Amino acid sequence: MIERIVIIDRVDPQTFYGVNNSNISLIRNLFPKLRLAARGNVIKVIGEDQETAEFEQKIKKIEDYASTYNKLSEDVIIDIVKGEPPKAVRSDGVIIFGQSGRPIAPRNANQAKMVDSFNENDLTFALGPAGTGKTYIAIALAVAALKNRACKRIILSRPAVEAGEKLGFLPGDMKDKIDPYLRPLYDALEDMIPQLKLKEYMESDTIQIAPLAFMRGRTLNDAVIILDEAQNTTKHQMKMFLTRLGVNAKMIVTGDATQVDLPRTVQSGLLQALKILRGVKGIGIIEYGKKDIVRHPLVQRIVDAYEAREKKVDEEFEEKISDKRLVTND
Repeated sequence: MIERIVIIDRVDPQTFYGVNNSNISLIRNLFPKLRLAARGNVIKVIGEDQETAEFEQKIKKIEDYASTYNKLSEDVIIDIVKGEPPKAVRSDGVIIFGQSGRPIAPRNANQAKMVDSFNENDLTFALGPAGTGKTYIAIALAVAALKNRACKRIILSRPAVEAGEKLGFLPGDMKDKIDPYLRPLYDALEDMIPQLKLKEYMESDTIQIAPLAFMRGRTLNDAVIILDEAQNTTKHQMKMFLTRLGVNAKMIVTGDATQVDLPRTVQSGLLQALKILRGVKGIGIIEYGKKDIVRHPLVQRIVDAYEAREKKVDEEFEEKISDKRLVTND
């Protein structure tokens, strides 16, 4: 009799063990000759050498399935233990399986182009209006790279530019002040990674979320780095961020040129970067339009209404200027 230790490190133990430990109870029943003790991400098994080795092999296959599809059912466990392939899950075009096994895949042509650009380039710009899913797809690509061990960490950043409220008036310490700016990134992560696993990633800095100002002086290796809301960077901030790219790293920069919250006298670093870097080898640029909006249908109508209003204001302003010129000439 020997004791063998099996570590579950690629999936949240709560997902692996099941509700009320139903999955681990089933595994015990499927291996009646072995004595099992499971705690946290460690399973201790006692029995004959050959049987414990087979147990470890089966457990790793079950873990691979749970890690890939972010869910685990009793039918799958039984199939794997019996040596039969689990029922096939459609994964055509799927970037990653989110919470409860929900497939996350491109929902339009530009999202598919963004996936291709990420695979082919080290730097991808994704531009477009709110609701096109550019940030969500960017984070899905990063999480998939982490799960597939194509990178060692994910770094998510946003410029902390106020759009109405003043940062200094928010309560709490610096983390409390910047968290509201980074909330959309947390929301996307929580859709894709089980809560306990996400907490573990955050505490170990496997996933880092920080404002843009904290990027200065760093070289980011073995990582997927995402800069969201990049239209609110200055020229110097954008150059600083892009030059953080290290060995075996990829960057995704997302932004909406119609939602710049910088002072009117400050040029957006995103717009300047696009002019300078367009056509450079190793850089992909995906431009979303209103037709790519994948939120509630009302979002597209809201965008249309605002654009129509802005166009009308611009036309009225041009008419006033023209009338003023005519009066002056007279």
